[in-house]
Amino acid sequence: MSADADVVVVGAGAAGLAAAHELRRAGREVLVLEAADRVGGRMATLRRDGFVIDTGAEQIPERGYDATWRLLADVGLGRDAVPRIGRYVAMWRDGRARLGVAHPRGLLTGAGLPLRARLDLRRLLRGAPDLDHPERGPAGTVAEVTAAYHPDVLEHLCGPVVTGFFGWRPDRSAAAPFLALMASIGPSSTWRTYRDGMDTLARALADRLDVTTSTPVREVVADRGSVRLTTAAGTELRARSVVLAVPAPAARALHANPGPDETPFLEACTFTPMVKVHLLLDRRPASRTYLVAVPATASRTVSTILFDHLKHPDRAPAGRGLVTLIAHPDLAPALLDAPDAEAVDTLGAAAERFVPGLRAATRDAVVHRFRHGLPEATPAALALRADFAARPVGPVDYAGDWVGLVPCSEVAVRSGRRAAARVLTAVPRRQPA
Repeated sequence: MSADADVVVVGAGAAGLAAAHELRRAGREVLVLEAADRVGGRMATLRRDGFVIDTGAEQIPERGYDATWRLLADVGLGRDAVPRIGRYVAMWRDGRARLGVAHPRGLLTGAGLPLRARLDLRRLLRGAPDLDHPERGPAGTVAEVTAAYHPDVLEHLCGPVVTGFFGWRPDRSAAAPFLALMASIGPSSTWRTYRDGMDTLARALADRLDVTTSTPVREVVADRGSVRLTTAAGTELRARSVVLAVPAPAARALHANPGPDETPFLEACTFTPMVKVHLLLDRRPASRTYLVAVPATASRTVSTILFDHLKHPDRAPAGRGLVTLIAHPDLAPALLDAPDAEAVDTLGAAAERFVPGLRAATRDAVVHRFRHGLPEATPAALALRADFAARPVGPVDYAGDWVGLVPCSEVAVRSGRRAAARVLTAVPRRQPA
């Protein structure tokens, strides 16, 4: 049976666009279908009243993101498009923000950590696996692996980072993916952000591809010789190959007949929800840091506070401020379906302790929810990853950071490149009539 399309990529986030870019470079005809009305996925940006609001990812490191930097070069974006943030990351402890987390300064000041905890942290990161093979790292959850070290390593560093950055519960998520990422990305003094919003790369890629937004896919069925897709509007489309670049739970729901070597990993790849509240302020609160991680001992309501106007000055109009609050994993599930006003009031009230005057300065707010926020990377999923990666090539492939079980855009890009390579191996290029 002839196909209507050569390759269809479902999902226009970092993974899907990277896959489509590689396939297009190889001469394949690629159609990208995106359910949302904009590209970027968890690297999307909302522009409103002069504010540039990053609804998902916040920064990009110079180190460890080789595939991302190559992709940026491919689309003609240099490092001037991704300037350094140049601000500290802090940890809240004993009533104040302690500067120097993930920064060379922290080795001297401790960023609130005692000397023994700092030495233990170096020992912990020394044995970290690489980003491509987290399953080769230490077994166990974040809480289990850090139990052998000074208690502050979990309570005032690893715990707040995984809850705030990934939405993880340290007692459920595997330590190895987290350690692989921390060892890879280098000090926070080298972290950058996209000048024009975190969706900059996604928009540049989409401009070079055939992307259709506002088109949810309802079902994907692998037939002999082709793959049948049905959209939510009832339109049917056949493709020679399909790449599902969506979260694992969504991929499992879409793919009607995955192979037996795919199903166990797909079902084990659970996700944590994330809720972000962006406060549009009439002034800029005083802060020496652009990000404050809040340990659970200080709050189980808000886990991270970001001063976006310090991350890059163009995130807010002159004289105004933009502060983002991320819900603690204990609270995020309850806020997924709560009214926006409830999310704003709950997180705003909790953040007032850390940023006095925040609510009085708030003039508007945006609430963004990710039901499938980031891959949870449980030990059970980690144990299945190697077999999933070694599975035979089929007509339907997958891309996303969940494929690598390390929650970051770099692993999403790498997964997109690998999915493209598998497609090119499986189905030769269609010859023109």
